[in-house]
Formats: sequence, C-alpha cells, structure tokens
Amino acid sequence: MEIIDKFRSALEGATNIVLTTHSFPDADGIGSEIALCLALRELGKNAICCNDVPLLNRYKYLDPQEVITDVENIGSKFSEAPDLIIVVDTNTIKRTGPLFNEYYNQINCPVLYIDHHPCAESTKEDHCIDTTAAATGQLVGNLILKMGLKFNKEMALPLYTAVLIDTSSFRYPTVTAQTHKMIAMFMETGINPPAAYNGIYGTKKVEHMHLLGSVLATTKTNASEEIAWLVLKHQEINHFDIDIEDTHGFINNLLILDEIKVACMFRDDGDQVKISFRSAAGYDVGGIAIALGGGGHAHSAATIIKKSESKGLYEIIDDVIQQIEAILA
Repeated sequence: MEIIDKFRSALEGATNIVLTTHSFPDADGIGSEIALCLALRELGKNAICCNDVPLLNRYKYLDPQEVITDVENIGSKFSEAPDLIIVVDTNTIKRTGPLFNEYYNQINCPVLYIDHHPCAESTKEDHCIDTTAAATGQLVGNLILKMGLKFNKEMALPLYTAVLIDTSSFRYPTVTAQTHKMIAMFMETGINPPAAYNGIYGTKKVEHMHLLGSVLATTKTNASEEIAWLVLKHQEINHFDIDIEDTHGFINNLLILDEIKVACMFRDDGDQVKISFRSAAGYDVGGIAIALGGGGHAHSAATIIKKSESKGLYEIIDDVIQQIEAILA
C-alpha cells in the first residue's frame, strides 16, 4: 500500500485529531506537525497539536495561529475525545514524552506514525514511513500535495524550516532533486529564504559564540584524520547560559575537515555521555550508532552510554573511537 493510501485510510472516520512529535522536539518535528495540522483543518478536520511540554519561545514564530498546545492545557483547548493521534518525526509513542504517554494511555484510540527514521518492518507496513525522505517535513509536504491541497505561507515556513534544519542546510546525501522542487514550492508562497534562515539560526547571543569557540578548541582527530571529535561538558552549557538545543549543530563544523569520514560530539551529561555522529557521504554512522546501542540515519545518528566506576568520559571516548576505527577498517 502506498503511503498516501495509508494516510487516507487513517483519516477515514476520524474527526477529532491530535498531532504530536517526540519530546525535546526539533524544527522538523515542530514544523511538520504545524503544517499538517493546518492542512487537516482545511480538510474539515478538528485538529490540534499537543506536545509533552509547551513550545519553546524560540519556535513560536513558526506557529502564528497557535495550533500547538501541551498536555497540561489541552483540556481547555480541545475537549473532544480524539479519534486519531498522529505522531510525526518518530515511530514510537514512547518518544513523545512521559506526560503525553500518560495522556495517550487514557484515550485508547488509533495512532499513525509519519516519519523518515529507520524502524521495524512491521511498523513500516502499517504507517507512513519513508526513510528516503530528507526530512519528515518533506514527507508531510508530499502528503499535503497528494491530498489535493496547496501550500500557503503558514504551512510553507514551518516545512521549509523543517527541511533546512534536518538536512543541515541541504548538505546531507538524502537531499535530492525532489527535495529542492518542494523547496521551490514553499518559496512560491512568498517565504523569504534569508529571513527563514535567520529566524531559526539567527537568534543566538554572543555567549553562543563563546561556547562554540570553547568547544571547537577541543577538536581532536585520530592519526589518519578520518575521525574527528568534540567534547561538550554540561557545566560549560550552564556557564555560558546556553539552551542545549543550540549545541546540536556544533558537530557539523567538523564536516569541513579535509580527510573526514566520521564526526563525533561527546556531550558529558553527568552520569551519562550522549554521543552524536555525522558522516561524509558514503559512510554509515547509523550502523555505528546501532553497534553502540543507539540508532539513526546513515548520515546522522546518536547513542547514549552510561558512565561507570571504571569508565568515565575520556575512557568512553577512547573506546568509541577505537570501535569506529575498527568498523572503518
């Protein structure tokens, strides 16, 4: 069954629809749920977005119609019992956060996942999953078009931002001609690329630059310079008073290195270390992340490793780099 057929089938008989995304959402999840909610309203559906917690101020410009609420406030804004829950940019209800999970457990209605991340074949069969899409925003854009709707500016800006963020400004190998054709359709609504870029990236304080400089100064490579890594400590984030969301793109600075194949960022969160991976074209960091207990795309992935008495931050770094070297070899 085609993805659009699964989508249409899920909408049949559903009048009251709640959309959500993963906890600690990024622009791909947020942009996708906003645009799809607006599209569903055009189709006559009673739709609202409800996330685990309130939308961060930095993303509110993407939601001028205020279609996003949170679990604590949904009762006052959407009193109807949902017929369908649509989860975007993840393919498990567990990742929507503890408060939304509690809300979901009280509802007992069907769930549809719309996502571009790898998942089990059984999930792929029943849901709208396309791992070839550059972003969930691109997948949602396709669904909107195939439902016979046209993009307006309120849909286009969040979707443009979703694709911009999830492709690291169109640099990942999943970006295709189809991606750019859809970007052209977004632009035809009147959105301005420089303004869109500055809206999501140009909201930093000078402390952000200070932290970035401090983190880039930790850059190390292995002997072949095929692997490069950064170290980010939680106390640095606190010291510079930076939103942790603003640190996710730090790793992308390593992709300009001459011999780079795999880039890593080790974020010390106290009792655990979050490890982000990025790759140059042709190297599957998703497989590396899976080998280390995580997951993700071939070009962008992550895992978390808990510390122990025998393994602190730098022991974990040494182990991970050695494993990556073995995998590349």
